[in-house]
Amino acid sequence: MRVQVSADTFKLAEVFTISRGSRTQAHVLTVRITDGDHSGWGECVPYARYGETLESVAAEIEALPDRLDRMSLYELLPAGAARNAVDCALWDLEAKQSGERVWDRAGLAAPGPEITAYTLSLAEPGAMELSARKNAHRPLLKIKLGTPDDMPRLEAVRRGAPDSEIIVDANEGWTADVYADLAPHLVRLGVALVEQPLPAGADDQLIGMRRPVPVCADESCHDRASLPGLRGKYDVVNIKLDKTGGLTEALALRAAALAQGYDVMVGCMVGSSLAMAPATLVAQGARVTDLDGPLLLAEDRAHPLHFDAAGVHPPQAKLWG
Repeated sequence: MRVQVSADTFKLAEVFTISRGSRTQAHVLTVRITDGDHSGWGECVPYARYGETLESVAAEIEALPDRLDRMSLYELLPAGAARNAVDCALWDLEAKQSGERVWDRAGLAAPGPEITAYTLSLAEPGAMELSARKNAHRPLLKIKLGTPDDMPRLEAVRRGAPDSEIIVDANEGWTADVYADLAPHLVRLGVALVEQPLPAGADDQLIGMRRPVPVCADESCHDRASLPGLRGKYDVVNIKLDKTGGLTEALALRAAALAQGYDVMVGCMVGSSLAMAPATLVAQGARVTDLDGPLLLAEDRAHPLHFDAAGVHPPQAKLWG
């Protein structure tokens, strides 16, 4: 098999800001695996928070041997962006070789649409209220927070979108004291879930704290090996393929998390429809689906995912799987 990796850039529809910084473009890596007759592809988004760069992840992929299968990847690459793109490309290649859809090969029911969150990036309260009003027709909004001055932002979004369900992503930006102070206000404003309020390295402080709003592990949960460290801290785990290292581990993490009593959220980095396509399988029946990456772009892949009032639909075979 021949493995190729290339860097691609997609313009964002508007500046996207979280507590760690802002961006105007999505930088991704595209992997293509060819057996001579068929070609499969996948996408990953290297993330500096986990020590990844476009160059380091590309180097990991380029160092892989010619003979590959999904199970051998567990020995060749750790969980992360590189393994994700290769794993998803192998799933796509298998589907094309067999003439089956990926969900049939995985023994899953045919997927349907899932309502997805739409993310409002971090800004001043007035700007966030305007953004909320613009998107008040959406059933689920995700708010990027994570500063000491978040209450005015949250109040502003609730004014702008009084009927939307709201989830909050602090991106590790709060302290235990800030979270404890905000918790009753989150309840008052009808927030349905809080994602990663404390830094992953400091989340032991969640043990024993009241959680009137369910708390979701994002940076604290990468793959199945993360689950033992989440006990007593979290109610939900956020499964992202760039963290798990692909669809194979994402499906296994989903099953293990549900078996251990966690609810599941399925999230994404800011990438194209190719990156979201495999995650639509993991998202079936999830408590929260957050696969809005393509909605944040000004441009996308050919044959992109379809979004409508029913949510994000599974991919066409022309895109992936």
